[in-house]
Amino acid sequence: MSQGQGQGQGGGSHSLAFRVMRLCRPSFNVDPPLRLDLTDIFVGEDLFDDPSAAPAPSLYANDNSDPNYRDRFLLHHFSDAMGLSGLLVLPQSFGAIYLGETFCSYISINNSSNFEVREVIIKAEIQTERQRILLLDTSKSPVESIRAGGRYDFIVEHDVKELGPHTLVCTALYNDGDGERKYLPQFFKFIVANPLSVRTKVRVIKETTFLEACIENHTKSNLFMDQVDFEPAQHYSATILKGDGHHSEKDSPTRETFKPPILIRSGGGIYNYLYQLTTPSDGLAQTKAEGSNVLGKLQITWRTNLGEPGRLQTQQILGTPATKKEIELQVVEVPSIINLQKPFGIKLNLTNHTDKELGPFEISLSQNGSYGERVVTINGLQSMVLSQIQALGSTDFHLNLIATKPGIQRISGVTVFDTREMKSYEPLPDLECNILTCLVNADFCGHGLNCCYSSLVREMVNSNFGPTQMFRVINASDIRATKFPIGDSLMMPGIDSLPVRANESFMIIKALLDKLQGAVTKLE
Repeated sequence: MSQGQGQGQGGGSHSLAFRVMRLCRPSFNVDPPLRLDLTDIFVGEDLFDDPSAAPAPSLYANDNSDPNYRDRFLLHHFSDAMGLSGLLVLPQSFGAIYLGETFCSYISINNSSNFEVREVIIKAEIQTERQRILLLDTSKSPVESIRAGGRYDFIVEHDVKELGPHTLVCTALYNDGDGERKYLPQFFKFIVANPLSVRTKVRVIKETTFLEACIENHTKSNLFMDQVDFEPAQHYSATILKGDGHHSEKDSPTRETFKPPILIRSGGGIYNYLYQLTTPSDGLAQTKAEGSNVLGKLQITWRTNLGEPGRLQTQQILGTPATKKEIELQVVEVPSIINLQKPFGIKLNLTNHTDKELGPFEISLSQNGSYGERVVTINGLQSMVLSQIQALGSTDFHLNLIATKPGIQRISGVTVFDTREMKSYEPLPDLECNILTCLVNADFCGHGLNCCYSSLVREMVNSNFGPTQMFRVINASDIRATKFPIGDSLMMPGIDSLPVRANESFMIIKALLDKLQGAVTKLE
């Protein structure tokens, strides 16, 4: 028990006085002197490394009595190396009181006069900045009497749920030896500190939210974490993610018995927890989740060195507010091959996430592209009209496009406009695609490759051999057509079986010409 100092008020002298002592568990007595084993001095470590070594002579007397305590620094048992003497030390001060703990106090009211006091009404309450909590009230059953030099003892408990200054108010209303009715108030003040801090980080990846909670210990003792549970909001489900060192043993009967303790060391030790939050797949629950940034709260329970419990609940943890999308435009299918200046179609899906009917809609390309000049445009009418979409419904449609430049290009600026509400919605995210320059044609003229294609070959050869040098392309008789699973291809016999498929791009043709440099001959 540790005693607290109180302040008394009230005129005149009093026969009674309160004495408040805090009930807390003792601590282990650690013996600071370093203990040693004399065997290490006279024999050394070889005795333990060499099994054939002779046993060490006995350095201790058979009689365990040691009236002079000469052997008090010697190791008599392997547990002596821990420095624990087996004694417990009672606290000598009131100590620190932390949020989430249970404040337990032993209160004694003493009669220091030479007369007996009668009809004693005792009250004890905790006062904070926000409220007053009554702990004891004997108004209905007063203490009949306290003899001279006697005392009346009682114990009160309070779960600490607020930070900051607290005041334990003890009052007594009694009749003294002269029959005078007196009132004695006494105040005992203490501060409640925060035992730990919780820092959170929230990251959203697509439809999954990850919550990292970092718990830091601010007390002077180690905290053994009993439970750190995340209670998600109604529209979320949470799963704790653990590393390889923490194996899940849900079905094991020994899971709770042999569960490794999680220790957060005193003076700033930390431990991190990671939770994965997901939303249900049904549309109604997902609609409720959107627009709300409340993720949930943490329930934390712990114990200190001798098992004193503690419990805290965090405030609601907030994440990035989810923006509620009324209309969402998504890509369903894109052609694997897109040819330059050839029409192609992409399949899109338009979803209504609201609980009302929307539309009709107009699908078009915005005039100003975010990446400069737009090279992929609509083929045909510059806009298309979709009918109304039911609540929480969707519809698929095809959009015909055409590319005007080769290479890696972006399909951007596909917008949705509600013609009834006169409202534009978020456009389709930019989509990258590879535009192929041209195709190899399996038709030949008598001079070699197709004439429409020979100009491209001529340009590449001119860049390699100089524009003034004449050249000729491999004759058609040197090339045979080969049937491949995908389209037709052309392959020259004996050239490493390197095909030029009918659906390959201009870059592949250039690679083929690099391979066939030996077959291209210069003409004088």
